[in-house]
Amino acid sequence: MTMREHVDRYVMFRRHLGCKFVDQERMLLDYATHAMARGERFAEVRGMLAWVSGAGSPGAVHRRLRTVRNFAIWMHAEDERHEVPPRDGFGREQRRRPVPNLLTVAEIKRVMEAALLLPPEGSITPQTYHCVIGLIAATGLRRSEATSLRLADISPDELIVGPTKFGKHRLVALHDSTRDALGRYLAIRRRVGAASDHLFILSSGRPLEPEKLTYVFTKLVRQTGLRGGPGEPGPRLHDLRHSFCARSLEAAIASDRDIVHRHMLALSTYVGHASMLDTYWYLEATPPLLGQIAGETERMFVGRASR
Repeated sequence: MTMREHVDRYVMFRRHLGCKFVDQERMLLDYATHAMARGERFAEVRGMLAWVSGAGSPGAVHRRLRTVRNFAIWMHAEDERHEVPPRDGFGREQRRRPVPNLLTVAEIKRVMEAALLLPPEGSITPQTYHCVIGLIAATGLRRSEATSLRLADISPDELIVGPTKFGKHRLVALHDSTRDALGRYLAIRRRVGAASDHLFILSSGRPLEPEKLTYVFTKLVRQTGLRGGPGEPGPRLHDLRHSFCARSLEAAIASDRDIVHRHMLALSTYVGHASMLDTYWYLEATPPLLGQIAGETERMFVGRASR
C-alpha cells in the first residue's frame, strides 16, 4: 500500500469521527508526495522531519509536525514498522495569543463605508462586504459562520447558524438595527438573484469565501489608516469578534454589575462557545472595565477604613 493510500484511509477515519480535516488532509497529501518521492513505504522519522522543516514559518513547522505525528501514531498502531517522530522535534511550540485590536463603533463604520466603494461599482459586491462586516461586528459571528449563511437561515428575529465549529446549530437573536440593515441587504439580494442560495454573494453570483473576506477586510483597514502595510500589526477580521465580546461585557457592567455572571453564560452561548473559559479568551482589560474594577477596589478599601 502506498503512502497516499495510507493517508486516504486516515482522512476517511478522521472524518467518520466528525472532523472536517480539510487543512490536515492537504498537509498529509503533501507529505505523502514527499515520502513517495523518497521511496519510503513506511513512515520514517528522517523523512517526516525533512518534510516538516520545509514549512515557511515556525508556526507552520509545528502544525506540520503535529499533523504528521498524529498520522504516524495511527499508522504505528497498525504496523510497528511505521516510526513516530518526537513531539518536540523542533523545540517546544511557543503559542502566544495575538493581542486583539478592539475597534470602536466609529472605526467599524469607517471600514463599512470604505466597503461601499469597492468595485464593481453598482454591483452587489460592495453591499455584500458592507453588510457582512456589519453583521459580524453586531453579532460576533465567526467568518465561516457568516459566509455559510443561507437565505433559509434568516427569520424575522434571528439567524440559524450552523453547523458551527463544533458541528452544532444555534439561534442568534438580532437587534432591531441589525435586522433592519439585513432586511435592506436582502432586498438587494433578491433583486439580483443567483443560482446559489447563500446569503452573501458577489457580482459573479458565487458565494463569498471566508479567505476572500479576510483579504478584503485587511485591504479596507489599510485603506482607512487603521493598519499599516504588509507585516505591520493592526486590526484583523477576527478582532470584530473580540470587539463584540468586550463591548458586550462593558454594557452589562454599566447596566447592572450583579448580572455579570449570568451575562457571561449568555454571551458564551450566543457566540457558540462550548465552554465559558473560551469566552474569557476574547475579553480585554478595556478602560471602562478597568474603571469598574478600580471603583470597586476603592469602595472595598474605603469600607475597611471606615470600620
